[in-house]
Amino acid sequence: MSLELGYINITDIRFGEISLVKDGTLVVNKQEIKAIVLKDERLASVQVDLARPGENVRITPVKDVIEPRVKVKGSGGVFPGVIAPVDTVGSGRTHVLKGAAVVTTGKIVGFQEGILDMSGIGAQYTPFSKTFNLVLVISPKEGTEPHEHERALREAGLRTAVYLGELVRNMEPDQIDVFETLSLMDGNQKYPNLPRVGYVQMLQSQGLMHDTYVYGVDAKRIVPTIISPTEVMDGAIISGNCVSACDKNTTYVHQNNPIVHDLYHRHGKDLNFAAMIITNENVYLADKVRSSDWTAKLCEFLSLDGVIISEEGFGNPDTDLMMNCRKISAKGIKTVVITDEYAGQDGSSQSLADAHESADALVTCGNANQVITLPKMDKVIGTEDYVGIIAGGWDQNKHPDGSIDVELQAILGATSEVGFAHLSAR
Repeated sequence: MSLELGYINITDIRFGEISLVKDGTLVVNKQEIKAIVLKDERLASVQVDLARPGENVRITPVKDVIEPRVKVKGSGGVFPGVIAPVDTVGSGRTHVLKGAAVVTTGKIVGFQEGILDMSGIGAQYTPFSKTFNLVLVISPKEGTEPHEHERALREAGLRTAVYLGELVRNMEPDQIDVFETLSLMDGNQKYPNLPRVGYVQMLQSQGLMHDTYVYGVDAKRIVPTIISPTEVMDGAIISGNCVSACDKNTTYVHQNNPIVHDLYHRHGKDLNFAAMIITNENVYLADKVRSSDWTAKLCEFLSLDGVIISEEGFGNPDTDLMMNCRKISAKGIKTVVITDEYAGQDGSSQSLADAHESADALVTCGNANQVITLPKMDKVIGTEDYVGIIAGGWDQNKHPDGSIDVELQAILGATSEVGFAHLSAR
């Protein structure tokens, strides 16, 4: 399976009479965006705004971030099973508005939503301070249940991203990257002397509004399975969760998973990127046992020499992480675990809820309990009404001068457990 990603570089964003991309600028017709969002009868209103890197702007509470893409060759369309029909994606060519993003915000859905600062110290901790953001401030109709509110925001963001993607369908990309996944037999024949490396991605699926969707199916309802990494690039996996902002894999992160990109970069050089396996993070012990057994079985069946395991979330999923690590290691397969830590504000607490001696190769993406002070911003898109109740905030954490004390837990993507940020440790 081979996928070409054609990147159209976006270096500015503004409103205009006609939506188009010209000379690196994404021009957006505000009224057309509003019409797309308000097709959903669950939504009462939407404010459309812009946020550029370096501006004195705060966006909060953020629900999701999506990268606009469009399928121009090959089967299916972007976000299959949700926006496009349920066709297998991941081959052909997809065009990408690289540097642009759709951000959804508005009235809070779940308390674990986040803050995105476009400048200042907060901007240093979120990758989305570097993107040119089209922001949707969405209000649901009175009486809308939280899970329907979440779904309406999720689908509005995806529809908007698809609309923007269509603007570059017929454009010539600035750059084209090719990602190819060989069959198991072909890979063995082509790279007989390279270690066979797999990637196990754990998907957040702990319950209502702690969801991830695979081809439109709630990940709680799947058993571990093999997926082509290029399918993920086409939006086969989307975020539907309201977990802590610091380590939430937004849809944008799934589309641009750096573990996948790094493994492709090394594929055929010092390793054979043989397989990607997705598994879930359930609440009940029986479900954890089932999924970790299946994951280890798949790794053994594929004759993998090494496996990278990434987590999403913390606490309860730490058990799934350690089960996966322990059982895969017991098959004689080397494992590397990627997680973040919740070590307390002074860094002295136990940083993971579970641990096992097999997790002897671990990459940390930072301590989510670290406290920083965010300065007052000239403009807030959304509302700061919830900064004291979102995960990583606390009562009276906003000061008279407008500054806000928060843990990194409240900053979108600050301790990304796939490394879509810059924090780690040595």
